[in-house]
Amino acid sequence: MKIFSKEQIYKGDKLTAERQQISSTDLMERAGTQIFNWLHLRMQGAQVPIHIFCGIGNNGGDGLVIARHLITHGYNVKTYVVNYSDKRSEDFLINYDRIKNVTKAWPILLKSEEDFPEIQPEDIIVDGVFGIGLNRPIDNWVKALFVHFRKTKAFTLSIDIPSGLFTDKPVEDENDVVWAGFTLSFASPKLVFFLPETAKYTVQWEVLDIGLDQEFLFTTQTDAELIGKHEVLPNYIPRDKFAHKGQFGHALVIGGSYGKIGAVTLASRAALSAGAGLVSAFTPKCGYVPLQASFPEAMVITDSNVEKITNIEFDIEPSVIAFGVGVGQDDETSAAFERFLKQNKLPLVIDADGLNILSKKKELLKLLPETPAVLTPHPKELEGLIGKWTDDFDKLKKIKAFSKKHNVIVVVKGAHTITVFDEKLYVNSTGNPGLATAGSGDVLTGIITGLISQGYHPVVASIFGVYLHGRSADIAVKDFGYQSLIASHVIDYLGEAFIDLFKQPEPQQQQENHEETGNTNKKSRS
Repeated sequence: MKIFSKEQIYKGDKLTAERQQISSTDLMERAGTQIFNWLHLRMQGAQVPIHIFCGIGNNGGDGLVIARHLITHGYNVKTYVVNYSDKRSEDFLINYDRIKNVTKAWPILLKSEEDFPEIQPEDIIVDGVFGIGLNRPIDNWVKALFVHFRKTKAFTLSIDIPSGLFTDKPVEDENDVVWAGFTLSFASPKLVFFLPETAKYTVQWEVLDIGLDQEFLFTTQTDAELIGKHEVLPNYIPRDKFAHKGQFGHALVIGGSYGKIGAVTLASRAALSAGAGLVSAFTPKCGYVPLQASFPEAMVITDSNVEKITNIEFDIEPSVIAFGVGVGQDDETSAAFERFLKQNKLPLVIDADGLNILSKKKELLKLLPETPAVLTPHPKELEGLIGKWTDDFDKLKKIKAFSKKHNVIVVVKGAHTITVFDEKLYVNSTGNPGLATAGSGDVLTGIITGLISQGYHPVVASIFGVYLHGRSADIAVKDFGYQSLIASHVIDYLGEAFIDLFKQPEPQQQQENHEETGNTNKKSRS
């Protein structure tokens, strides 16, 4: 699913009006009607008090459309105009006149804190104060209104975006933003629904189709994309009946140190479970017995040193190499990694201490192979690579620059893991808090490595691997819960994640799955 920018949405609105020969007021009617339909379907005429707060721009106009339809369908509605300016948009004024024709209870004008209405916890708030075009500081009394919303504990539904939330810059004060229980977003979700600092402002979201021009939607290229089943499925490579293991590559996992052989075991298991034809592990000598005993499907090559990697030499011909899981940052290990990089031409996946070694000696980045290497940092490792950032937008800007400069794919692990390459963001939609557990990152490294081994391009392998990693955890968590989910479970359920790619959900499940995908407040990945 494409994630359109604010500017692209404006362009789409304008093109739609021109090509469909409708007015902006007609398009506003569509948007408001769609939200009314969403509410009506769920409420079925229930007389729960609905408080609709409208700004004086187009978002407020949407709110007036919703209020008018709710009123004509007999709902218990109170409409308010948040009068933060003397200026009104033309479409707002048109719909202000229209609502006067269906009720004697005209919208109530709010100008200060003294005007705030009493709202009960069982009531519903519809937030239409500000839209994506907000470009001015919020008045203190409007900020107080947003705080008032939270204190009531009423369910809050935001139109398109929580009021006060920007699409392209951070929030300075969390009280400047409406905290929405649900956001109905037009045409596409907003990138801010998935970023750590801004995701909290909407618990769930859903996209509404308001009839924007189809050619515009299909042909417009976006800088960000939300990755779900429909996005990864076309990349799946089916297996021929007469295929043999040699056709699916040989993955080599280099890592481990005394006491951290488990990381190599997890990554190696994950690589084979992701479909690699063969998997070898290169470890210190202390890893030989543990690996052979716990993972008999893997072949094991050992360093001459018992406790750490000091010299990376092997006589196999791997298709892809993963480096860093559990390897440590010993000077001899770092030197061995440097020597390895100087002669390696194969695709690379680098994680954990491999990233820390690169951070300490950034000139090693020049030694990475022509095929884009995949780097899979958690936040602290990412900071070592790109430096500190001031906010999520600054972070993404720096990651894009880093990725372009060094020709690398950066998999930014988090609640919504974002894969960055060629200045594009691929935002993952799967996963849950159970992934915040030891070894989860090692498993992800193995999955991506296993996919590259089979012939998936590293970019596709990264996007697909992140999706499968999260989807496996989503399936496993039903049996184990968040607290008891461990990294091995993700590997054990990886097969079900593959099978799930081809399952058609029941109609009722489709809505549940979508709402789960939209839950931006409850996912974490280590």
